[in-house]
Amino acid sequence: MEKDLSEFEKDIGFSFQDKRNIYQALTHRSYLNENPHHPYENNERLEFLGDAVLELVVTEFLYKKYPNPEGDLTSWRAALVNAKTLAEIAEKLNFNDFLLLSRGEKKDVGRARQYILANTMESIIGAIYIDSGYDMAKKFIESHIIIMLDSVISGRTYKDAKSSFQEIAQEKLSITPAYEVLEEWGPDHAKNFRIGVFLGKDLVAEGEGHSKQDAQQEAAKNGLKKMNW
Repeated sequence: MEKDLSEFEKDIGFSFQDKRNIYQALTHRSYLNENPHHPYENNERLEFLGDAVLELVVTEFLYKKYPNPEGDLTSWRAALVNAKTLAEIAEKLNFNDFLLLSRGEKKDVGRARQYILANTMESIIGAIYIDSGYDMAKKFIESHIIIMLDSVISGRTYKDAKSSFQEIAQEKLSITPAYEVLEEWGPDHAKNFRIGVFLGKDLVAEGEGHSKQDAQQEAAKNGLKKMNW
């Protein structure tokens, strides 16, 4: 029996015309392993679509509103659409109460859940786009994601560790940091990476993450601590 998702629709402020879209958007691939007769696909294709819609809406908004150079706009966009921000918004909108996950995934509330929540946010955006078009997807993104922009700019949270490490390394040492994958493991849908940040030939610090970008950020953060920057 299908779960009543009317409460979820109230939480996100959008009512789907075709309810199949919302059920698919909330179906994680792990759920299908334990429920092979579930009538909906997993949400990965919607996630792929939603990622592109999200990036376009945010890019268009920033381009039209701010005359800043490309570097600023790129940093602000990255801060708005990264996994941490999207997962925080998804948690506030009670995604955890409605996500269809395997029993094992339900128990994991750490970093892996953060990625699932962020990916589900993208799949919801994709589902809204498929269900009701670009303008409704744009309205959702503006209401829940772009609204975070003022705090991103005022709190300078867009100044990520990797950018900071590079700026200081170039200023103090005239060296541009380099990042190298030291190890990777896990299945394709749940890869883990260990990456080292180097100043010249010297390995300064390491970081781990579920994507190369996250592992690089972690390495840069650890590098800032190691160098007392």
